[in-house]
Amino acid sequence: MIRETAPETALPHGTAAPHVPVLLAPVLAALAAAPGERHVDATFGAGGYTRALLAAGAEVVAFDRDPDAVATGRALAADAPRLTMVAATFSALAEELETRGLAPVDGVTMDIGVSSMQLDQPERGFSFQGDGPLDMRMSQEGPSAADFLNTADEEAIADVLYRYGEEPKSRRIARAVVAARPLTTTAQFASVVRRALGHRPHDKKDPATRAFQAVRIHVNGELDELERGLAAAERVLKPGGRLAVVSFHSLEDRIVKRFLRDRAGAAPGGSRHLPAAAPGRAATFEMIGRAQRADETELAANPRARSATLRAARRTAAAAWVREA
Repeated sequence: MIRETAPETALPHGTAAPHVPVLLAPVLAALAAAPGERHVDATFGAGGYTRALLAAGAEVVAFDRDPDAVATGRALAADAPRLTMVAATFSALAEELETRGLAPVDGVTMDIGVSSMQLDQPERGFSFQGDGPLDMRMSQEGPSAADFLNTADEEAIADVLYRYGEEPKSRRIARAVVAARPLTTTAQFASVVRRALGHRPHDKKDPATRAFQAVRIHVNGELDELERGLAAAERVLKPGGRLAVVSFHSLEDRIVKRFLRDRAGAAPGGSRHLPAAAPGRAATFEMIGRAQRADETELAANPRARSATLRAARRTAAAAWVREA
C-alpha cells in the first residue's frame, strides 16, 4: 500500500483502476511518523503507505498474507534497508514483532479488506467486473469461494450472505446457488445472484456486490482477523504510539468504532447487543479527532475512496486488555 483497498466499484469501461493510496494525507497526519520511529504497515498491498512512511524517515515492518504483495514488498526491501517484509496475517503481528525483537512500535496502520490489485486481477476471482475462477483467497491457500459455494448447505450459504453481506434476500440467493451448482467462475456466481434478485441492467447498484463481499469475508475470515489485529496493535504500541485504521463498509467500521470506544473508556452502559466494558479497566487509547472521510478532491481522483472511513487513536500507558476466553 497503502493498501489500495476498496469495495467493488465500477469504473468507466476499459479504464484500469489506479492503485491510489486511500486517505493518505489524513492517515499520515494521524500517524505523525518521524525519523527513527518504527511503524507497522499491517496491510502492505502495493506498498503505498509503506513508501510514505519510509519517506518520512521511519523504519517500517510490513505485513501481508498475499504472496503477490509479499513479493512486491521483498523487492522493495532489497533497496530499502529500513523495511522488513513479513509474510503473515496482521492478526499475528504481535507475535511476529516480538519474535524479531521489534516491539514495541510507534505506529500501526491498517487498510482493511480487499485491495485494488486483487480486484483488478480476474484470475484472483474477487470481482465480477471480469470473469475468472471463483477463488477470492487472499493467501492463495485453503478452501476457495467455489469450494464453499459448491459444498455448503443452503442454510450455511444464506447465513453467510446475510451476516457478511447484509443481504435481505439471502435465502432466495442460497436456493439459487444450490440449484445452479457446480459454480466455477465469477461470472456464473454473479449471474445466479442477478437472476435470483431480478436484476435489471439499468439498476444503479449490481445486486451481486453484497454477495461477493459476503463470500469473500467468509473465505478469508476477515472480521475475526480484524478483531484480533486490533488487539495485537494494542499490545505492541508503546505509550504515545498511534493507530490508524481505514475501513470500507459498515461491518468493518462497526468493529473498529466499538474497539476504540471501549478502549478509550467511552463505551455506553451496555445492551444485549453490546455488553458494558468490564469495570476497573484503564483506557488504553485516546481518540485522535473524529472519523474522517475522503474529501471531494480525493474522490475526483480516486472513486474507490468513496466509502472509506479513517479512525485514529493514541496509545496510553495503561496495560493492554487481556481477552477473556
